[in-house]
Amino acid sequence: MKKSRLLLLASALATVLAAAHANAADGVVASVKPVHSLVAAVMQSIGEPQLLVKGAGSPHTYTMRPSEAGTLEDAKVVFWVGPGLETFLEKPLESLAGDAMTVKLSEVPGLTLLEPREGGAFEAHDDHEEHAAEEDHDEEHGEMHDEEGEEHEDHAHEGEEHDHAHEEADMHLWLDPENARAMVRRIADALSQADPDNKTAYEENAAALDARFDTLIAETNEKLATVRGKPFVVFHDAYQYYERRFDIPAAGSITVNPDAQPGARRIGEIHDKIAELDAACVFSEPQFEPKVVQVVAEGTDARSGVLDPLGADIEDGPELYFTLIDNMTTALANCLSGGE
Repeated sequence: MKKSRLLLLASALATVLAAAHANAADGVVASVKPVHSLVAAVMQSIGEPQLLVKGAGSPHTYTMRPSEAGTLEDAKVVFWVGPGLETFLEKPLESLAGDAMTVKLSEVPGLTLLEPREGGAFEAHDDHEEHAAEEDHDEEHGEMHDEEGEEHEDHAHEGEEHDHAHEEADMHLWLDPENARAMVRRIADALSQADPDNKTAYEENAAALDARFDTLIAETNEKLATVRGKPFVVFHDAYQYYERRFDIPAAGSITVNPDAQPGARRIGEIHDKIAELDAACVFSEPQFEPKVVQVVAEGTDARSGVLDPLGADIEDGPELYFTLIDNMTTALANCLSGGE
């Protein structure tokens, strides 16, 4: 009889402890899949964060659903990159998540921040300004100007000269694992502040991730060693953090702003450049229509591949970030080496 009571008490205590852990983890929200993965990795054994932009959704074009508005209203901690990426979140964070701790990961200490490459890697900055200054009577050029001059127009509306000091950084920060390392430190600090009872667990998880980043960087460098220097083109200019970290620069991008389709002249220029460079590969993305990639590569010897900076087809969770980087590396190495 006493043994049965002890078992019941132990079971009840385990239930209470599990509920306490769950309550501590309730209300943690992450914006996009790579951020969610890093947060989930820091929260392992404690709870699971909620994800806003699911599946193949792109933060560049996302519209919040009513259920997600409710998630923000109940949030205690919200992790996002910043308005340069998740434009859709800026106003809801103010109106719906006013009481939550909001952590803008683009402002984390220790990040490497890179300026946006407004003309893609093909054009020098002066060339881009010359394109923007041409006459608008050419309809095709007008389409290209709408796309590539968008950021310039935004600054003009604010009455500013074009000055990189006033621009936001490229927001695809997580594609440099060293930036992900810095983000994890901030995530652990924020979670420890919001949930001090689990501070030790958050810190231990962050320390384990730190070691995994070392391994990831070493393995990625090894896989790319034989394909560096081979020219390739990406769909939109999202990869410079990865390119700089692993010394494998893209020759250019089809579009600078994925919200706007490239005009006919832009497509023609990219097509000619691919042929001129004898580019080995042209990469599409699962978040956007791949047809334009097929058009620019048509008639050239360039092979096609897919790079996914968000992990659209990867299962959500703590492993997604490492799988995302590894998948990108494998796609680059296979395509540039002529493999399948």
